[in-house]
Amino acid sequence: AFLRGVSPMNAKMPALKASFESAGFTQVRTVLASGNVVFRSGLDEAGVRKALGQRLQAYAGKPVGVLVRSAAEIAAVAAGNPFPHAAGNRVVALFVDEILPTDPLTGVTGLRDEQLVLGTREIFVHYGDGMADSRLRIPYAQQGTARNLNTVGKLAAMAAALGQATSDSRGRR
Repeated sequence: AFLRGVSPMNAKMPALKASFESAGFTQVRTVLASGNVVFRSGLDEAGVRKALGQRLQAYAGKPVGVLVRSAAEIAAVAAGNPFPHAAGNRVVALFVDEILPTDPLTGVTGLRDEQLVLGTREIFVHYGDGMADSRLRIPYAQQGTARNLNTVGKLAAMAAALGQATSDSRGRR
């Protein structure tokens, strides 16, 4: 799960983890102090978002946007990086809830040396000179949340390990 609007300064990871556990999720792991959570659930994506909605609002004191991806989807985003030779901290995947519309880049402004490539439910952005001086604005970004590819790679590895640990504990792969 990717949480929108949870900053490293106010994210209390033990309380966040407890919120996920009280929603019935297991093997909850937080990644960095920025709203990245890996966990196990038998619910589908909509069910996960619904189960988390009220608990996260109570945790944060305001509605928290939640974007959910399966372990396979995160692995596919990490593997599908269209900028594999670029530094992972200069490439982000902007995750959105829905399948991208025909032209999600309508209204993009401030494009300089950045490169954009469409994924399935993500937009990859390569910030050639870094994000600090970028003026890039993607209107569709208001509906999503971005993570750099270093973080996406960590999440994919954690989710894979979580799945592996579960299958190992059951005596199968």
